[in-house]
Amino acid sequence: MKLTLSVVAVILFSVILLSCSRKSGNPLLKKGSEQINGAGATFPFPVYSKWVHEFQKVNPKAKINYQSIGSGGGIRQVTEKTVDFGASDIPLSKPQQDEIMSKYSTRLLQFPTVIGSVVLTFNLPGLQNNINLTQNAVVGIYSGSIKKWNDTGIVNSNPGVNFPDKEIVVCFRSDGSGTTYVFTDFLGKVSTDWREKVGVGQSIRFPVGQGAKGNEGVTGLVKQIEYSIGYVEYVYAVQNNLNYANIQNPAGQFVTPSIESLMKAAEYSVNDMPDDLGQSITNSGGDNTYPISSYTYIMVYENQDDPVKGGILKSFLLWAVTEGSIFAKNLGYAPLPEVVIQKVKGRLNLLNHNGKSL
Repeated sequence: MKLTLSVVAVILFSVILLSCSRKSGNPLLKKGSEQINGAGATFPFPVYSKWVHEFQKVNPKAKINYQSIGSGGGIRQVTEKTVDFGASDIPLSKPQQDEIMSKYSTRLLQFPTVIGSVVLTFNLPGLQNNINLTQNAVVGIYSGSIKKWNDTGIVNSNPGVNFPDKEIVVCFRSDGSGTTYVFTDFLGKVSTDWREKVGVGQSIRFPVGQGAKGNEGVTGLVKQIEYSIGYVEYVYAVQNNLNYANIQNPAGQFVTPSIESLMKAAEYSVNDMPDDLGQSITNSGGDNTYPISSYTYIMVYENQDDPVKGGILKSFLLWAVTEGSIFAKNLGYAPLPEVVIQKVKGRLNLLNHNGKSL
């Protein structure tokens, strides 16, 4: 879904004109201004907006327009070739990739760009600190088996905290969402019952609670409703000064999202990353890993119809995962581990126009 004006104001703007690098060394970028259109995930919208803005300062040749319409919309538009690139928190499945290859005789490559996190933010009057939630408590809250804040499943993990005898108001995304996919992917790994009875996906029927559209909608519900809880992308919780929970990881540790804990989640699984770079890193093992972490992806066709646009996209993506990492950190996203950056660089070298490398 598109972001509301209030969120746009927080992160400056949703569609920013962007240019292509004079310093990139790519001769295609010297041919003149080109309009690049992309659409997709809201999860990385703050960092993509910042990247576009900063890239423009040193690359005044091209314009990049990114519309945050959700992961499903991003996949749909790029597979219909109505945009030059798509963005999604959900990696492409093998059947999706095969269908695209059959239709266009070229692959749709997916590139992880940053690591983000989904947090459980809550509204408990009088409580100023974060709380601890076990994996089973998170499943219990969203399945409806844990109904009150003073349930022992919550209290036992928070010694010294006086929880109220109040019903938990559960909030979730009512629209199709990559954020929902990441959250339910975590729940499905924790609970077989959840995976089999409720499911994993970008749009599911939650057993309890009330829905709102967008990260900003869920954030608004939690701010307005006392004793509520909701899942949102980390940046939205921070921007709205909301508390969020430390989540138990497979090692039994209660971990808060941070650059370090997100990178550890990625590093733990990096040796198992498939060649297409699409990988779930929720509930990763190891010490100090935040368990609701996720890559987010930009998707670009291997064979570019327009070599100028293809060169621009290649240069932008290379800049984003290297020089652009400082801006990601400042917004609460973790940069890619070095080994993943090298994998991205290798895949970027596959971009071509009718067999000629870009």
